[in-house]
Amino acid sequence: METIPITVSGAKFLEDELLRLKDEERPRIVNDIATAREHGDLKENAEYHAAKEEQAFVEGRIQEIEFKLSRLQIIDVKQLNQDGRCVFGTTVNLLNLSDDSEIIYQIVGEDEADIEKGKISCHSPIARALMGNEEGDEVTVNAPKGDIRYEILDVQYL
Repeated sequence: METIPITVSGAKFLEDELLRLKDEERPRIVNDIATAREHGDLKENAEYHAAKEEQAFVEGRIQEIEFKLSRLQIIDVKQLNQDGRCVFGTTVNLLNLSDDSEIIYQIVGEDEADIEKGKISCHSPIARALMGNEEGDEVTVNAPKGDIRYEILDVQYL
């Protein structure tokens, strides 16, 4: 069975979501279904059908999270050998060599990737290009719009 890499904070987020779905969303939906049933004919009851649809979504998400939690490989970046290389979990400060702009990314698992928060999937083209390189190295990222050259300015194990 293949493991899913995730940071400590990413695993906590999934666990919190699972608890919220089980302890808050599931009971609320059951209550919504019971209330909708009281309104009569279920065939034409939009509230009932919407609640059942939401229930199916939540139950599916619960199963998905439970499956992922059983396969997680939680990586605490603070416990890694801090030798300056870009590895899973590190935060990397990059200099775009074509326009001298700087950007900071953290390399994370697919489930916690969020480009707006500077978290990129370990399977993204940028992360794959960075992995194994260290401060001062130049890397070329094969992006859909063409190759982008970066210099690694800093690697942090936060």
